[in-house]
Amino acid sequence: MSEIWQGPLEKIDDYRWRIPKSYKPGMRVDGLIYADEKLLKDIRHDKAAEQVANVAFLPGIVKASMAMPDIHWGYGFCIGGVAATDVEAGGVISPAGVGYDIDCGVRMMRTNLRLEDVQDKIKDLTYALFNDVPAGVGSKGDIRVSAKEEKEILVKGARWAVEKGYGTEDDLECTEENGAMQGADPGAVSARAYERGKAQSGTLGSGNHFLEVQVVDQLYDRDICDALGLDLGQIMVMIHSGSRGLGYQVCDDYTRDMVHCLSKYNINVPDRQLSCAPVNSAEGKAYLGAMKCAANYAWANRQCLMHLTRKAFEKVFGQSWEKLGMFLIYDVAHNIAKIEKHIVDGKEKILCVHRKGATRAFGPGHPAVPERYRRFGQPVIIPGDMGRNSYLLVGTQKAMEETFGSTCHGAGRLKSRSAAIRTINLGTLLKELESKGIIVKASGRGTIVEEAPQVYKDVNDVVDVVHNAGISKRVCRMRPLGVIKG
Repeated sequence: MSEIWQGPLEKIDDYRWRIPKSYKPGMRVDGLIYADEKLLKDIRHDKAAEQVANVAFLPGIVKASMAMPDIHWGYGFCIGGVAATDVEAGGVISPAGVGYDIDCGVRMMRTNLRLEDVQDKIKDLTYALFNDVPAGVGSKGDIRVSAKEEKEILVKGARWAVEKGYGTEDDLECTEENGAMQGADPGAVSARAYERGKAQSGTLGSGNHFLEVQVVDQLYDRDICDALGLDLGQIMVMIHSGSRGLGYQVCDDYTRDMVHCLSKYNINVPDRQLSCAPVNSAEGKAYLGAMKCAANYAWANRQCLMHLTRKAFEKVFGQSWEKLGMFLIYDVAHNIAKIEKHIVDGKEKILCVHRKGATRAFGPGHPAVPERYRRFGQPVIIPGDMGRNSYLLVGTQKAMEETFGSTCHGAGRLKSRSAAIRTINLGTLLKELESKGIIVKASGRGTIVEEAPQVYKDVNDVVDVVHNAGISKRVCRMRPLGVIKG
């Protein structure tokens, strides 16, 4: 364990803690961490809270520098960080507030299958998915694209995949931003980023990326479950992936190039990793245009991954994916910056909302929420680790008022990958997972150890906090059956 963070954390209530802006000269707003007493102990054991304080230095930041209960140390911003800057008051955009895997996100599909339908086939299904969905570092997919098509993907996003026959219009309607942010600028993307993205469409990626077959094991809101056609014992599929090497390179390019903006625009931050530029500057606009390209690439990627997943199910069950009821519930981003309108101090403002390891959670009635979900709010998908649970929630009005419509994005790491490799035995881990009825396939044995359940916070604790704080509302819970790791 690292040394305990000694900075101030003032209790607001059972689920919110304040780092007062008096903690460090230069903080423009307070820090605000969503957590309970149990999670707070882990939060104090790394430097993530210090990063929350550092983000409060950003020009134009409004309300607070926020962190969700899955907070852990990251590059510049903590992972789990939310920060909004006032665009018209010189607010900045920071690549560190989006992260290296731009639009890393998760999509969730329902099926008509029941636990009894897959129990005897889960091994075959897991192996079929592992064989048919390319995974791992630098994995290259069967979905090949030309240089011209790659530029199309960066603008069209998931629509490119649907036009190629890898999905339906219905999929686009159930994807955040309909699967493509407007204003993507392929000219702002470097040749190196293009090169890295060329062969990675329809590939899962490495690390915590996964494809998971799950079963619904708990219902919390019967009304919403009925509206979504969800019930106990139902088989679901979750896909977690991002923009692969292309997004990483975009972040790398702009993080490095924006360092000179600190002196150019007279910006004072305590950490050079928080390099940033005014949203309305040439540098800010260029990054935003490139970031949107990477986000669109990620949405196209997850659309392709869903197509490959549907095909694998068809092979194993001998029915079309439509007959199997494999329809998308929703796809959410959790590493992104968005220009959004929010009410601050009673006035509507145009904000640049950074969500790094945080999920959009717009409440009922919001026009950005698909019409079919508007009555109860935007679906929020929170994956856990491969040994516990994952959740479906919905956004709330309280999130709109408190967190710019944001909530957590997952469980949050407790141990580094190197610490996991040092302390966890692969054979023992696989036996433990198998005893719970969980089959795991990965492109590298090390990946399984690095992603062991014990290296993560318990997602049940994390979701308890956001539910009880009112910034998202539990709908149902799933547990894993078959897991594909990159």
